[in-house]
Amino acid sequence: MTSMADDVVVTNNPDRNRYEARLGDEVAGFAAYRLSSGLIAFTHTEVEDRFEGRGVGSALARFALDDVRDTGEREVLPLCPFIKAWIARHPDYRSLVHVAPDGEVEP
Repeated sequence: MTSMADDVVVTNNPDRNRYEARLGDEVAGFAAYRLSSGLIAFTHTEVEDRFEGRGVGSALARFALDDVRDTGEREVLPLCPFIKAWIARHPDYRSLVHVAPDGEVEP
């Protein structure tokens, strides 16, 4: 399988509360989120079956987390198992993760 990550265009679609990865005119995947004061909770990431294993999910995660970092307005609450695992594999994004008042990383 070849990587398609360089061909993936990721944008934020705030009307649908999700980041979308497109290949041409087709949505190849998305990362859904919920916003609250100071937090962005990533709730679900989905990649169309035919695009699995081609870097679409990683492109989504990287773009979304870079966008959060660039705005500097929110911390990340990684409820989605994919986003949570992606952050665990990329330690330079751990500083974005919300830490509960008791010092525990959520969730």
